[in-house]
Amino acid sequence: MKTIIIYITLALFTFSSNYAFCQEGNVQTKEEILELKKEEIIKEEKEKLKIKVETINERLEDEEITPEEAEVLKKEAAEFHAKNIENRITIMENKLELEERNADSNDYRGYIEIGEEGKIISVKLDGTERERKYDKRTTSDLVIAAGFNNALQDGQSINDSDFKIAGSRFFEIGWAWKTRVFDNSNWLRLKYGFSFMFDGLKATDNRYYVQEGDETFFQEFEYDLDKSKFRMDKLVAPVHFEFGPSSKQESKNYVRYSTNGKFKIGLGGYAGVMIGERQKLKYKIDGDKQKDKLKGGYNTNDFVYGLSGYLGWGWATLYAKYDLNPIFQDPNPELHNFSVGLRFDVD
Repeated sequence: MKTIIIYITLALFTFSSNYAFCQEGNVQTKEEILELKKEEIIKEEKEKLKIKVETINERLEDEEITPEEAEVLKKEAAEFHAKNIENRITIMENKLELEERNADSNDYRGYIEIGEEGKIISVKLDGTERERKYDKRTTSDLVIAAGFNNALQDGQSINDSDFKIAGSRFFEIGWAWKTRVFDNSNWLRLKYGFSFMFDGLKATDNRYYVQEGDETFFQEFEYDLDKSKFRMDKLVAPVHFEFGPSSKQESKNYVRYSTNGKFKIGLGGYAGVMIGERQKLKYKIDGDKQKDKLKGGYNTNDFVYGLSGYLGWGWATLYAKYDLNPIFQDPNPELHNFSVGLRFDVD
């Protein structure tokens, strides 16, 4: 036991200068906590050492080991727990120093609070808590749409169209914001944003568009056309009133409305500008493939506007749009572009 006392005394002496109580004056709370933690560590290790020593003594009494072996085992146990005391107190001291330094420098210590359906409720970064709004009335998402495109004059039917039904297509991509109209209900939302629309028309009967002065008209091409496509590029600002049910998620920290998987109807329109027109012609001359890209104004209207709507469930809906403005300016016949396809609102 003499060896045990020596090593425990050595461990205590090593840290006594750093962790001794201040006997005069007021002791700071930090120092009190530090001293209590140190005493807890010493007490825990002494209890563990005591159990080991008792086990060694029992083995000695049962003549499982010799007195010399018992002394060696007790010495190793004392060294082991003395080292534990030293390491644990050092770790405690370093940890406290790290926490104090981080608190002083406002270093990164953060957390993210997650609510229902994986929604982030609040974030704490760099020591500062940044809470999300209790009620977020406006959200945003990416809008992508694609499908069939065509154009008709007054009195024309789709069967009489000058453009191929399956070959004429449209594509739209944009960004939209959605704002709840009423304070405590989400059955009506206003959806608005901007989109790029690309409306393509493939002519029938080996024809292509020709511009002469103010007039734009079809003319038969001198070679057999593999492809004759007229494309209009537009930048527009769509606005829709969206109707439909939604689910409500509410807690003491936040309230959110979700339309995921819910039926919805959007009715509205769009307005914008024509930003480009072009034709692409593909054909062969003596077996050699040719490709022409013809750019020009083609007397199209610079200002575009129309009606649009969508209906469906969740993030995919049926979508249709109709240009109220004629494609070409006077004196050309009134030809209105329209599209039908699928719309995807990806949040």
